[in-house]
Amino acid sequence: MPHFAYTGRDERGHMVQGELEGANSSVVAGELASLGVTPIEITAAATPGEAGPGLLERLTERKVTQTDVLLFSRQMNTLLKAGVPIMSALKGLEGSGENKGLVRVMREVREGLESGNELSTCLARQPKAFDPFYVAMVRVGEFTGTLQEVFLRLFHHLEFEKFMRDQVRSAIRYPMFVIITMAVAVAIVNVFVIPTFAKAYAGFKAELPAITKALIAFSNFTVAYWPALLGILVVLAFGFRVYIHTKRGRLVWDEFKLRIPIAGPIVLNATIARFARSFALAIRSGVPAVQALTIVAGTLDNEYMGRKIEAMREGVERGESLRRSAVAAGIFTPMVLQMLAVGEEAGELDEMMSEIAELYQRDVEYSLKNLASQIEPVLIVALGGLVLLLALGVFLPIWDLGTAALGKR
Repeated sequence: MPHFAYTGRDERGHMVQGELEGANSSVVAGELASLGVTPIEITAAATPGEAGPGLLERLTERKVTQTDVLLFSRQMNTLLKAGVPIMSALKGLEGSGENKGLVRVMREVREGLESGNELSTCLARQPKAFDPFYVAMVRVGEFTGTLQEVFLRLFHHLEFEKFMRDQVRSAIRYPMFVIITMAVAVAIVNVFVIPTFAKAYAGFKAELPAITKALIAFSNFTVAYWPALLGILVVLAFGFRVYIHTKRGRLVWDEFKLRIPIAGPIVLNATIARFARSFALAIRSGVPAVQALTIVAGTLDNEYMGRKIEAMREGVERGESLRRSAVAAGIFTPMVLQMLAVGEEAGELDEMMSEIAELYQRDVEYSLKNLASQIEPVLIVALGGLVLLLALGVFLPIWDLGTAALGKR
């Protein structure tokens, strides 16, 4: 029988944690209630003594990607629509899969179903493949008898998620490429170009301009200490990666990404579009607004935005309207806030959230089309400044020497 890890509060309000055995999470919740514990979170835990796949299999299998889950959702919708039982559908997908990681996931999900567990419980045991939002939607489909429709909605949702992620990566890729190219150019000039001119100027035994002295000094420092500089860059890069994987570091980095000139607003709008589409899907599937906000906040790939959505949830829990909570979050435009108010009053919140998602998606697409024209002026100014600095530093001594030579005639 499967095991479940739980977090809850006892009769005195103290936080308690533990693990119980039960047929499903509902049974565990009932048992906790009989013990006087109010469950806050119940998650599937590994069964003691359960053997996992071998180390070699784990190392050679390919990771389950978002595209794999997207195709799985579409295939499940098609098979269920054709009247194929869930067990047979999973067995068929397991036999036709090319990704070893996905095949293993399908096998473990099927084995969980054979043990009498619900599909959502089996999917929850695969957190690397299925996020909490996906599991929650499947659970809603099980309870309402609309599993086939839920899989279709999840397919469209994941398709939209993949599109927005690709858009965000496209927005960030170009400025990062420009910055890296400029850094490489500066390094090449410092290591190879300036030392050559420095040797020529040393033979003239003339007083050099201040800007030329500064460039030569910086070049000499770079050439002499490049191993130390490279080591420092490696340490900084490693430290940065470690820092952004901490809770505080991820929050700071995710907030900073939204404030990057030009690219930041695109990332923000894409994240809001993803939130609106996810929230609309949850509401349309029958999930209460408070629970939907909690689920969606945990699935956004941005800790800062997740905190904003959590703040909205807390406001709704206090009895505030969704619009007022959205105003306090400070991430929506007045037009979007008005659409939220209309949808809330008319009882068509899911439709309005879908409209908001479309609105932000179109804004992201328009911004990406004009991204090059926005970055080009900045790039031209930066390159122009770099060329001017190098030109003055390299050619001013030649100009001075030429002027002195003409004056002696």
